[in-house]
Amino acid sequence: MRYSDGELVEFKELINKKLDAAKKELAYLQGLITRKDEMGGDESESRYMTMEDGSVSMEREQLAQMASRQITFIDHLEKALMRIENKTYGICRVTGKLIDKARLRAVPHATLSIEAKNTMNK
Repeated sequence: MRYSDGELVEFKELINKKLDAAKKELAYLQGLITRKDEMGGDESESRYMTMEDGSVSMEREQLAQMASRQITFIDHLEKALMRIENKTYGICRVTGKLIDKARLRAVPHATLSIEAKNTMNK
């Protein structure tokens, strides 16, 4: 039991769109992080840390966390593409049943059906 080749093509297109958007978002975040790093100034200025410097540091940390989450999301999407190539995409890794199409459209890298996810969360 698996999705048809036509359905897999549809999911592949959806995943590729999300992957492109995620990679653009990651590049944007990395650009912001780089700009924050370049704003650091020279050594003599850095001895006098102000409140503003603390907020820049916190902002840089938040950007780094967002970039990290984006990298993880990209990895999940790339693994979903591999599952499409292997024709195992959309099969719940716990129950072995097909994951509902609506779930896959919302979360295209899902590996668990709602049923299995609810069971695991209890």
